[in-house]
Amino acid sequence: MSAEHEVPIRDESIRLGQLLKLAGVVDDGAMARSVIELGEVTVDGAVEVRRGAQVRPGQTVTFADQVIRVVAGG
Repeated sequence: MSAEHEVPIRDESIRLGQLLKLAGVVDDGAMARSVIELGEVTVDGAVEVRRGAQVRPGQTVTFADQVIRVVAGG
């Protein structure tokens, strides 16, 4: 069963690695870089291997059993 939660961001976009840390699904930047480079993270259903990829409100990021919906605000 997957856990789903919304993560508000202040700006118009956030880097993927930062989002994973903000959402609390990774412990630090090194772990974020590793899971992204290994192809374990998807953005809107497509594997994303760039930790600097920009994620915007309305997009959905999935890692392991975590579903993160990016929303404006925060």
